[in-house]
Amino acid sequence: MDKQSLKEFFTGKKVLITGHTGFKGSWLSQILLNFGAEMVGIALEPNTKPNLFSILGLNDSMKNYFVDIRDFNKIKEVVKRERPEIIFHLAAQPIVRESYDNPLYTYETNIIGTANVLQAIKETTSVKSAVIITTDKVYENKEWVWPYREVDTIGSNPDPYSTSKACAELVIQSYLKSFFNIENYNKTHKCLIASARAGNVIGGGDWANDRLVPDIIKNIFERNENIIIRNPESIRPWQHVLEPLIGYLMLSKELYQGNKNFVGAWNFAPNEDNHITVKELIRKAISILEKGNYSIQMDNKKHEVKLLRLDSTKSKIYLHWKPVLSIDEVLDWTFEWYKNYYSNKNMLNFTKEQIETFFNKVELCQKLKKKY
Repeated sequence: MDKQSLKEFFTGKKVLITGHTGFKGSWLSQILLNFGAEMVGIALEPNTKPNLFSILGLNDSMKNYFVDIRDFNKIKEVVKRERPEIIFHLAAQPIVRESYDNPLYTYETNIIGTANVLQAIKETTSVKSAVIITTDKVYENKEWVWPYREVDTIGSNPDPYSTSKACAELVIQSYLKSFFNIENYNKTHKCLIASARAGNVIGGGDWANDRLVPDIIKNIFERNENIIIRNPESIRPWQHVLEPLIGYLMLSKELYQGNKNFVGAWNFAPNEDNHITVKELIRKAISILEKGNYSIQMDNKKHEVKLLRLDSTKSKIYLHWKPVLSIDEVLDWTFEWYKNYYSNKNMLNFTKEQIETFFNKVELCQKLKKKY
């Protein structure tokens, strides 16, 4: 997780991100711009106002194609024209409750969209490394206390979002076995591919509907209304957006360098102490923001999981990735970002400062580990 080695690797590389106008995609784009990568994005135009893509000025600092991920011909055309060396596929319909209202769009975007990206890689020749982002919700969730490992069963869950992502994982496995088999690497193909699974990622710059942190922010700063909690006792593995993104970058580097052992699925999850209830998170948020109230209105019409944990042992041992932010730091970083935004601060500078501070903390943790 050394910043300098990542910077040296990505400097001058042509990188394509799908979904770069979204919350995670915008953070990842900014990190790679900081590293000196040549950036290209494929996505729909931002669907919220405000949005992080516009706040960071990414429309002017990278090449943008506003294309629907479901349109294979256009996806292939962009990949063929731009000839990226590395692809991060983040484009998705990412909201669980939205998937109940628009299941067909969710399936088309998350399943066919993933297949389109993989097929575009197959039919072009430039891509050497691809990381396909799915979710922690791809596992057949038995609501048990044990964390899921990459070898555990991929399964259908009640909500269309989780099912669509599980299907996307099956599509990835099919392409790996059929077209990107590691035994044929450098013979019939020159691309190594992995999937990355993380969940409940939070941080500054997210205003999506039906997500907890954006709901907190909009109710406090824009609506002046109580925060509504649907499932107060649900436990989630909260992690700052920078934690898994650094894992994705490390994974893509290994793939690019031809390390075939890194093909396949990888979990990126926070430490056990970062698993807290929705109610606990809201109370901490109100304390940090020094304003806001909440009320509980139970709503079980659209099923959402109560408990879900991932095991990141594989990433920690083989990729040498590890989460470094405590739950208090995750929440401080997240809500301080919004406090600065609503105070009209320069958020591009503030976002860059958080990225730099994060890498400094990573390096400090590495030094302490070596010392003791």
